[in-house]
Amino acid sequence: MGSGTSIGRVRGLGSAKEGAHHWWRQRVTAGSNLFLTLWFVFAVARMPGYDYEAVHSWLRNSWAAIPMILLIVSVFYHFRLGLQVVIEDYQHDEKRVAAMLLLNFFTVATAATAIFAILKVAFGAAA
Repeated sequence: MGSGTSIGRVRGLGSAKEGAHHWWRQRVTAGSNLFLTLWFVFAVARMPGYDYEAVHSWLRNSWAAIPMILLIVSVFYHFRLGLQVVIEDYQHDEKRVAAMLLLNFFTVATAATAIFAILKVAFGAAA
């Protein structure tokens, strides 16, 4: 017999078998955020100066640009996963669809802008 309450079995309510996948993605991105944020804090702390030229030359190095892009991707994906849960729990009907579309557009647009800025500096755009 299935799990859940008898009324839930009658109504066809039960696990959609999708929760573990989402949960694992949140945990993996949280772990990567931890390591990449620690890298970022130590990398910035080891910089010789914090003026524009020092940061610009630091970010031109591929050893800084690649982890920065990974940090941006991980943080924004984790952000999207977390807000998706909030939207699914508290929004209903067409408001849910609109909120999810806005969340997706906002996340992609802001992450793409940040990645573009990092790539522009890394590939040698004029200061």
